[in-house]
Amino acid sequence: STQSGHYGRGQMKLLKPNLIYNTFIVRQLSTQQSKVLLESNHNGISYLTLNNPSKRNALSLGVIEDLIKCIHSANDSRCLVIKSTGNVFSSGHDLKELHSSDANQQETIFRRVNDLMLMIARNKVPVIASVDGLATAAGCQLVAACHMAICSENSRFATPGVNIGLFCSTPSVQLSRAVNKKLAMDMLLTGEPISAEAALQGGLVSRIYKSKDLNSETDRIANIIASKSSPVVRLGIQNFNRQIRSSLEEAAAMSASTMVHNLELGDGKEGLAAFLEKRHPNWNKD
Repeated sequence: STQSGHYGRGQMKLLKPNLIYNTFIVRQLSTQQSKVLLESNHNGISYLTLNNPSKRNALSLGVIEDLIKCIHSANDSRCLVIKSTGNVFSSGHDLKELHSSDANQQETIFRRVNDLMLMIARNKVPVIASVDGLATAAGCQLVAACHMAICSENSRFATPGVNIGLFCSTPSVQLSRAVNKKLAMDMLLTGEPISAEAALQGGLVSRIYKSKDLNSETDRIANIIASKSSPVVRLGIQNFNRQIRSSLEEAAAMSASTMVHNLELGDGKEGLAAFLEKRHPNWNKD
């Protein structure tokens, strides 16, 4: 059975959650009627919520455009969490919209969803998917695109397009880079959902929690990340994305250069000095 949370190798100790919801600021991009909500708190964490449960949080073109705007608006955050309302994280593309669109409109939809996924994957702000429920097709793609993904024990993930004659080709791009090849092809060819535990073992998510603990644990993890040096984290993400696309030799060389650059940063110098002086570092607030 799932404990408070775990990696694949063992259980994690449950820490007291940070009660940060009291400090939310709702940004002007969002209203209570919005299909996408963007909220921030004073710790520098932004929460982007898919808020259209009656439509299973489908990624219509309008929602995709709203997500792009919100992520751009949150580029000064220290951490960005993507979550949802309802029991479906996202069912993927709006199939009625695809069916009623001509080829030019369909091309626009897939081009813009690719823009969204690349924007997330290349974002210098750490992006965490917090999933409580079902994530299918482009919804599963959204989870795979994030830097980290956390889910509840009852969550499931699927790429079921093959069942309706529409292979999940665009979701396969992010999925195949998040899980091993055999699991990706299994999901794409059968369309069957996988469990949270299978997603953890396959690398689609990194932690599982009980549903009642998911929000507090997501907050705790986001606060841990937000407490780090933002310039250092952004530099690290940028190097990670570059090196993973490179040969072993190129990755080693560019990462060595990044380490030197890191040491030249103000926070790099402060962190090293704080360690040697046995004190807490005083990070740059930018």
